[in-house]
Amino acid sequence: MPTHTVSAFTTELNALTSDVLRMGGLTEAMIAEMATAFARGDQDLAARVIEADDEVDELESKLEREIMRLLALRQPVSRDLRGIIAALKVSNDLERIGDLAKNVCKRLIAMGDEHGNTGQKSVERMSKAVRLQLKAVLDAYATENAQEAIDVWLHDDEIDEHYNSMFR
Repeated sequence: MPTHTVSAFTTELNALTSDVLRMGGLTEAMIAEMATAFARGDQDLAARVIEADDEVDELESKLEREIMRLLALRQPVSRDLRGIIAALKVSNDLERIGDLAKNVCKRLIAMGDEHGNTGQKSVERMSKAVRLQLKAVLDAYATENAQEAIDVWLHDDEIDEHYNSMFR
């Protein structure tokens, strides 16, 4: 982010980016733990993933409040406005990723001992692909590298293929 005449604005924008990246780290961990819980049939780990979703939800709410405050008080334009809107959209997507990890863990708990090895390898492969893409997109966000973000988007079909093959 560029430096502004009002240094507090620069600090606020940096804090916004930091919170988005923290939220991204939490969702990355949720995906990894969800895959481990699924592979092992570990209901305790699944329960911890479900609990972790509360922190992701709280961070999204905090980010939304901060974004609305920045829009109202700072009236950003150009690059700053794009960065703030990107933070809003990214945080929304990260919250959704957390919800999906939570939902898999809820299903795992509901299945109980009937879990077996159903779809284990597929879930492992898909979660690995998702974690790699999530890491790549968070790196692109942190470095403001649009081309890296586009590259992730262009490879999204791989995850769609994993998803579709799991339900065939």
